[in-house]
Parts: sequence; structure tokens; C-alpha cells
Amino acid sequence: MAERSKGQDVSYPQLSETVASLLRDRIMSGQLRPGERIRLEEVAQETGLSITPVREALLMLRAEDMVELQPRRGHVVAPLSRQDILDVFALQGDIAGELASRVAATITQDQLDDLRQQHERLRRAAQARQISRVEQLEFEFHRSINRLADARKLSWLLRTVTRYTPSRFYAANPEWRAAMIADHEALLIALEAHDPAAVKPIMARHFTDGAERLVKHLDGLGVWSDRAAT
Repeated sequence: MAERSKGQDVSYPQLSETVASLLRDRIMSGQLRPGERIRLEEVAQETGLSITPVREALLMLRAEDMVELQPRRGHVVAPLSRQDILDVFALQGDIAGELASRVAATITQDQLDDLRQQHERLRRAAQARQISRVEQLEFEFHRSINRLADARKLSWLLRTVTRYTPSRFYAANPEWRAAMIADHEALLIALEAHDPAAVKPIMARHFTDGAERLVKHLDGLGVWSDRAAT
């Protein structure tokens, strides 16, 4: 994260969301484990921010049940279960599948060509192992599909639940990158065929595959059985 002096905290809501996103990603990827303390001063020092946006970020995460405030310990990571992961990703797949199925019914050739161009840029970035670029282009590809659905509230709900996707964890995984490219290619074929029924299971698989990979990763870390850390 870019260094920022404490005198430059001019937009606390934006900075708070940046910090919340960083911590959310670390919690979901197992870098921060259930019961582990999150110290305001350490996060502020790492991000180059003042305490205020960090404190506000933790308030946001408390409202999401990602962290808890415990007496004499401060903020700690909330419990996380396998079922939590499966539930979140199943919801993502359901909403994303509904949006994409609507796009399949109305997509134009120009819109399809644009998606193919985005996919090709993403494919090249994946082959070159450009992790940050894969992360960004994957986000942009799905955002483009969601916008084509012209369903503002449903898209908002999807943005809300996809906040819990540790995108850097996935982008850095070569097996996920290969599966992601294959899913996108299948999705583009179904969109070109204007086949809403085919689109939904493809999109659902895209998210359930992500859930399975994340659960396996967290299993390996022993996250579920961790005791409270100090």
C-alpha cells in the first residue's frame, strides 16, 4: 500500500474502506486467523495512515462480523468456519449466475466482442504470471458482465458479497488461473449462443471452485482449530 503521511488523511471513508479491504482479504485468506489480535497502531504504521481510518475500518469489520471487540484484548478476528466460506461463495454464484443469464438474453455482438477482448488481455496476463494485472482484469471482466445486466440492486448485492473474496490469493494460484480462463471461455460461448440456462451453471462453478480451493487452503493452515492468539 502506498505510503501516506498522517497529515494527508483527507478522505476517511475511502481510506477506511481501503484498510478494511486489506484486513478482510487477510482474514479470508488465513493470513489473519480467528482469535488473532489486530493492533491499531501496527496497522496504521504499516499503511502509513493515522489511527482514525484504521479504527473506522475495524468498526466496519465488526459490523460485518469479521472482527470482535473483546475486553482487555481489543479487536480480534471473529470465528470462521468452512460453512461460512461455502455460504458466501454459493451466494456469489447464485447472484452472478442470475446477472449473467440476463445478459445472455440481450447481449449484442459488439458487447460480446468487448468481453472477448477483455478476456484475451486477461489470458495474456495469466500466462505472463502478472498477478496484480490478473487480479484487476478479472474484476473488470465480471464488472462488465454485471453492468450489461442492467440490474442495479442485484449488482450492488453482488459487490457486497464479493468483498469477501481474497482476490490476490486466487490470482497468485496457477491452477486457479487456468481454471478461470477455461470458465471464462465456456461462459463466452454460452453468451454467444444466447443460452441463459447454460450460463448459470458455468458461473456457479466459477464460484464453487473458488470456495473449494479456499477451504482446502484454510484446511492446510489449520485455521478452523486455532485457539485465540495473543
